[in-house]
Amino acid sequence: MEDINVSKELKNDKSLFFNALKKGNLITKLSFIIMGLGCILRGQIVKGLIFLALQVSFIVYILNSGWYYLSNLPTLGKEVQRQVWNEELQIYEYKPGDNSMLILLFGVVTIFAIGAIILMYVKSVKESYNCELIRKAGNRPPTFKDDVKNLFDKNFHKTLLTLPAIGIVLTVIMPLIFMILMAFTNFDKTHQPPGKLFTWVGFENFKNLFFSNSKMSGTFVKILIWTFVWAVFATFSNYLLGMILALLINKKGIKFKGFWRTIFVLTIAVPQFVTLLLMSRMFQDVGPINILLQKLGLTSQAIKFITDGTNAKIFVIIVNMWVGIPYTMLITSGILMNIPEDLYESAKIDGAGPVTAFMKITLPYMLFVTTPYLITQFVGNINNFNVIYLLTGGGPNSLNYFQAGETDLLVTWLYKLTVNEQNYSLASTIAIIIFVISATLSLIAYNRSASVQKEDTFQ
Repeated sequence: MEDINVSKELKNDKSLFFNALKKGNLITKLSFIIMGLGCILRGQIVKGLIFLALQVSFIVYILNSGWYYLSNLPTLGKEVQRQVWNEELQIYEYKPGDNSMLILLFGVVTIFAIGAIILMYVKSVKESYNCELIRKAGNRPPTFKDDVKNLFDKNFHKTLLTLPAIGIVLTVIMPLIFMILMAFTNFDKTHQPPGKLFTWVGFENFKNLFFSNSKMSGTFVKILIWTFVWAVFATFSNYLLGMILALLINKKGIKFKGFWRTIFVLTIAVPQFVTLLLMSRMFQDVGPINILLQKLGLTSQAIKFITDGTNAKIFVIIVNMWVGIPYTMLITSGILMNIPEDLYESAKIDGAGPVTAFMKITLPYMLFVTTPYLITQFVGNINNFNVIYLLTGGGPNSLNYFQAGETDLLVTWLYKLTVNEQNYSLASTIAIIIFVISATLSLIAYNRSASVQKEDTFQ
């Protein structure tokens, strides 16, 4: 009967920790104090030493610097770096102070370290109690060699997923939390540590961006509207025109299909940033295009392709079509070839013309297959830094905008605030808004699309 109970406890991994506290023997309970002790005393020496090393490393880190960063996290530092007169040397010396940015950064790191050590602590207790139960059942606990072997056998999925998971935490989640927290501070060029500290200001940056600061909020609204206008035109113009181009090339009777595809794909062969920089130089007020137009007598003065707000917006949309349509053409070409010809023949018999066939057959089929692509393109265009920055630099600049130009997107405005103005707190606030917009639109559009709702029914 006891063996049956032991077997049940071993299978119920979720209750092992609490059962260890209630039913574990002295060695197991000592593992609540010294990580890995139960494993070491029951023969799993290497595993126990690893747990013990993690505990010792954590304690050393906390005592050495972790507690300093964690305790100063609520204030982000109190002591400012200052000059102190050294009477003996008869010179001024800099007395080190707190660094708000390091306190915020390593405060976040310390919180994650605490979370990690708690997980390892629970794992250590479970492993200790697990060894106790295995011993009670009259079996030998697995050795370190057995554990390593299992990592490449039945636990191979854990081996493959562990490093990517750690990488995501270190390179995505931790920086994201650091950036989010920065939005609730006043970290800008007037609060640069260690000379000056920055502090928590709550939702002050969000208030300024939405309504408190008229110029800032006005700029935000204008740039947000333009960001959506740009994303809609940049996404759907490329998509529809790329699809139409693919239809024309794939149409029966068109000769040299491979040649035409190659011609249009040449724009992809040239690196995009080269094309964008070349276009930017060519369409300047004193660029080759304007000079040529004036020489031919087609215009008496330079056309402000880039230096006029409205013209610049139209210009970036057209150039984006030049570099983007070939991508859509290639993607849709393969999909169009898979649409059954019987559908078109039946529609033709029923009296449907080319437009009706396109609207009733081609477009629904394409949307069903390419909705995830459309979503990624739309979100990508919301954050399309390259096209805007390389073509216009966000310009033309305007006194009505707060540190931004008329073609700036939220992402290029964020970049300018960071690089030119060192206004990191406001830039972080904008980054949060971009993230919320992108995530919300992506989830809503994807979950309401036919690709998800009619995944098993589309014919």
